[in-house]
Amino acid sequence: MDCENVGFVDCHTHLADSMFEHDIQTVVENSKRAGVAAVLVCTVTPSDFPLVLRLCDQYPDVLVPCLGIHPVQKDSNGEQRCVSQEDLDKVLTEMEQYADRICAIGEVGLDFQPRITAESIHKDIQRNVLKTQVELANKYDLPLNVHSRSAGKPTIAALKEFGAKSVLLHAFDGRPSTAMEGVKEGYFFSIPPSIVRSDQLKLVKQLPMENIVLETDCPGLGPVKGERNEPANVQISCDYIAKVKNMTPQDVKRITTQNALKLFPKLMKILK
Repeated sequence: MDCENVGFVDCHTHLADSMFEHDIQTVVENSKRAGVAAVLVCTVTPSDFPLVLRLCDQYPDVLVPCLGIHPVQKDSNGEQRCVSQEDLDKVLTEMEQYADRICAIGEVGLDFQPRITAESIHKDIQRNVLKTQVELANKYDLPLNVHSRSAGKPTIAALKEFGAKSVLLHAFDGRPSTAMEGVKEGYFFSIPPSIVRSDQLKLVKQLPMENIVLETDCPGLGPVKGERNEPANVQISCDYIAKVKNMTPQDVKRITTQNALKLFPKLMKILK
């Protein structure tokens, strides 16, 4: 597909978050006006599944669902905790049921922040949950939308070990040298608007354009800390990459949209 006149693709969002429940229509309309052609909406917890599917049903011309279980869940008090095998077991059947409809398995991955992996077994549990979801992605020929906070190196190592075929590493916080290990495997990396206030300039400099896509991770990772992020802000990521790479924003948009189509071929239905 010639992506010259195709809009942006926001490859990782959480539009089913409660921060959007009162004005989601406005947020979607704003993103369209900003030139966003497609938005991938990821789950985190089992309770997100019906919310994401329903939301994508409401806006099928722009929103695309991704289903997966995140390495960080919440306990009954709303406190963050490590994922359990039971969390995944609750939704495995549903993930298979909707495999034809979803664009990717996600958000999945590893999170080795000390407060999440207080016990050594927590890392093993996360790896097992990730492995099952990699196997599911391979079974249904789906890409993976991957989280790797404080776990860049072990996440890439695990994805290689488990035979992951098509991978997006979102908001990568590891070293550029570690990211290049992912590049060797053909993995993609998505850049959020928070790049304007982060220390990942070297990452953007070193990543080849053929491995870069755009994301917002909204409502988080916006250009201003503490303010709600939206898909319309994907333009900020684009402009930043253009500046760092000495390219035009138009070329960055075209290349990142081409990359997104290569990574998520089901987007062709929306972008045609």
